Amino acid sequence: MMRLRFLLSLICLLFSFGLSQAQEQNVSSDDLFTTARKAAFDQKDYPTAISLSKQALAKSPDYADIRIFLGRLYTWTKQPDSARQAFNLVLSKQPDNADAALALGSLEFWEDNSEKALEHVNSGLKYHSDAKDLLLLKAKILNDLKRWPEANIEIEKVIKVDPNMTEARTLAARIRENSAKNKIGVSYDFIHFDKQFDDPWHLLSVDYSRQTKIGSIIGRVNYGNRFNTSGLQFEVDAYPRISNTFQAYISGGYSNDVGVFPHYRAGFSLYANLPASFEAEAGFRYLTFGESTWIYTASVGKYYKSFWFNFRTFLTPSSDAVSQSFALTTRYYYGGADDYFSLRLGTGLSPDDPQNNILIGNSNYKLRSNNATLGYRKAFKSLNILFVNMGIDNQEYKLNTKGTQIDLGIGYIRRF
Repeated sequence: MMRLRFLLSLICLLFSFGLSQAQEQNVSSDDLFTTARKAAFDQKDYPTAISLSKQALAKSPDYADIRIFLGRLYTWTKQPDSARQAFNLVLSKQPDNADAALALGSLEFWEDNSEKALEHVNSGLKYHSDAKDLLLLKAKILNDLKRWPEANIEIEKVIKVDPNMTEARTLAARIRENSAKNKIGVSYDFIHFDKQFDDPWHLLSVDYSRQTKIGSIIGRVNYGNRFNTSGLQFEVDAYPRISNTFQAYISGGYSNDVGVFPHYRAGFSLYANLPASFEAEAGFRYLTFGESTWIYTASVGKYYKSFWFNFRTFLTPSSDAVSQSFALTTRYYYGGADDYFSLRLGTGLSPDDPQNNILIGNSNYKLRSNNATLGYRKAFKSLNILFVNMGIDNQEYKLNTKGTQIDLGIGYIRRF
């Protein structure tokens, strides 16, 4: 009787094992691949995803997509040698596989082997010269190698292939700043008032910028003629890099011609590059015209396809209230990082606006206003930039009395 039970149990066990084997044989490599991807992306269970990928490859050893996925799993789990083996196996059989070249190039770039990464990317580009992911990675590698003129050429190719890639535009701006460590600029603004002042204002600015290891530093001299009085202002701005995420803005200015310019001005902001192409900023501005004015600011920005949006507020506390100003700025990029149309809609006065910030310290005028500014910026021959703008401001300058202000500006920047 016991022997019969043993034989029955053994038969059931063998049957179950055979059924299990049959079921495993019926599961295709595609099914295993799909399950492995779900384990990796939905559950973040990389060990299970690796195991399932290996099972799939046991069925289909030449399935390149699965082996590349396995290599990426090894990359994400800090197993670079195993990842290299997987990618190289694919490339040995399919040297024109763009995904394998991208994956191997990315691995070497993340492992700080930029020269090796560049070799793999160039190998992929021999077969796929307009592959935007390979071109973008090549631009990143060249930027890391400080080969900025070459990086600029590659990133412009990416933007030409895909004008809506926001990551490429962000990188293009960084490369452009790195590629030319020096920059000079000149700008002129003509400001006309229909009622508020009898004479127009004239503002002329000349600046020099130097890119350093810690970030860019800018020296600027401003000439102004307001109220039939001329004056000079001297400013220094700095944009130190703190990390890949954070950057600061530090600014200071002085003028002995109070009334044409603030006597002192200063500013500080902390910028953050956030996921999903978002930006954020928080800081303060300080102006003194005899009496000190503290102004606090915050903004949030977002890149979306060929557009950049930014919403900013300035808050100015006083003894009995907090005055507010708001501005929404939109850019449409029609080419590279320095090729765009812009539109700014705002209320109130901005301490960052040299055309009007003198009025912040003038208690004779109401600071309420509505304004709009159109701008155009164009780079030509890579290192030359021309920009023009036109703004209109409807401002209440005394009780129940408003005036219109028109600002026409033009400027030129040369990088070298």
